[in-house]
Amino acid sequence: MASQLPPFQVLVDEHRRALYRFLVASVGPDEAADCFQETVLAALRAYPRLSNARNLRGWLFTIAHRKTLDAHRARKRRPLPVAEVPDGTSADGNGPDSDDAVWEAVRRLPPKQRSAVIHRFVGGLSYAEIAPIVDCSEGAARQNVPEALRRLREEPGRWMPTGPIH
Repeated sequence: MASQLPPFQVLVDEHRRALYRFLVASVGPDEAADCFQETVLAALRAYPRLSNARNLRGWLFTIAHRKTLDAHRARKRRPLPVAEVPDGTSADGNGPDSDDAVWEAVRRLPPKQRSAVIHRFVGGLSYAEIAPIVDCSEGAARQNVPEALRRLREEPGRWMPTGPIH
């Protein structure tokens, strides 16, 4: 028999301090408040669909954990401030290092390679996350990215960096 769910505010009040401590430890004090709010909102949206009250603490912490993963992924995509713009870049985006040339070359890649590169470097997804999206194995996703980068490096003009692939 399913146990009755407590009012949502009671649940949040009971676990607020522990959730917040977990979030501060996971993402740092600057992002903890945002992650806490996102956790509570996600939990509030899902709460009406819960069928029993077993392990509500674990349920909340699972949501919080996923929000920390989202925060880490978002942090990786944020631009880093620099003291000075490197030479060779154009402020108007129309110079030789323009993103237009990069995206044009990416659009010429075979579909699975194109998707794998975009999901890996724009979406920040892991190879395991890319595989079902591209409809291939994780190993194939892992091979598509470096193969695509190799093709991009062979493009005329060699606008891609030649260092190791990360």
